[in-house]
Amino acid sequence: MSTLRFTRTTTATPQQLLEALTDFGPGRSEVFPNSRDDALTVHELGPGFADVTEGGSGFWERLRYDWSDPTRVVMTTTDSNVWGGRSGHTYTFTALPDGTTRLDVVVVREGKNLRGRVVGVLVGTVARRVIERALDTTVSAVEARGGPRPTASA
Repeated sequence: MSTLRFTRTTTATPQQLLEALTDFGPGRSEVFPNSRDDALTVHELGPGFADVTEGGSGFWERLRYDWSDPTRVVMTTTDSNVWGGRSGHTYTFTALPDGTTRLDVVVVREGKNLRGRVVGVLVGTVARRVIERALDTTVSAVEARGGPRPTASA
């Protein structure tokens, strides 16, 4: 099992990050390069949760998204062609006094078969950089989306 932790500081607000993570519409692959639009299926969507299958490049997983806490999105893998056990992702947003946001990401990968175990070892070592680049692409895409930002009142 591999557990990866990443921290980024971004000009995107916690709300913008939450909206990007929970937007399952067309163009998701522009924000999340490892999620192809044609491989995305929303099984259920409700207030503060979603059940979604997504993936690409030969990997897919069904995730239970939970954003009942607006400062955190927990994505738990419920099925996959390679991931099982405790696999998933957690994104935590912390608004900072200077108007930026600290984004903490935890990715857990536990292989459920031989392919998953091999890829899980790679994810924890040499492939870590691939996941890190994907996260950087996501952060840049959310920042580029912009949108309404809070303004200081006079």
